[in-house]
Amino acid sequence: MTEAAATVSAARRIPLARPGVGQDKARLAEMLRVDHAGEFAAVHIYRAQRAVLEGRKGKDAIAADLTEMEGHEAVHLARFETLLNENRVRPTAMIPLWKLAATALGAGTALISEKAAHACTEAVESVIEKHYADQIEEIRDRDPDLAAELTKFREEELAHHDHAIEHGSREAPAYRLLSSVIKVGCKAAIKISERI
Repeated sequence: MTEAAATVSAARRIPLARPGVGQDKARLAEMLRVDHAGEFAAVHIYRAQRAVLEGRKGKDAIAADLTEMEGHEAVHLARFETLLNENRVRPTAMIPLWKLAATALGAGTALISEKAAHACTEAVESVIEKHYADQIEEIRDRDPDLAAELTKFREEELAHHDHAIEHGSREAPAYRLLSSVIKVGCKAAIKISERI
């Protein structure tokens, strides 16, 4: 491991393996539940943003981008739905609330401005890519196939993040405040979805 990789790894909070019978299965259930919830929310954020911006004059490019990104998230969501079923893991009980919150966040940021919609994407994807990176590190040896899938999903989330920056996310009104609030919300949703 390079010095830079060791520094990044040391800075991440990777849960230690839990002792006891069945703990790997319990941890996998937490991971799948939260990843499913995150992809579900992402689909609804992009869908709501697209609903606001699609058909507006001069918004064809962002509407096309949102459609493409929503498509990526829908593929991720479908995969996690399959993994939940295969592993007999229930989704989070918070799904109805996450749908409402994601729709409000997507519509709200799109109504503020195109750049605010991009700021939302940047904030959400920055939390999600770090979350996936932690999971990949945690399960790399235990479940290399799932780690490989998560790596692919993480790369797509990073592409969304970078696209948002390239399209002016940091020029959004009250960017720092908006970004901070969204990141705090995402981190809270991760913790809640793992447990409930």
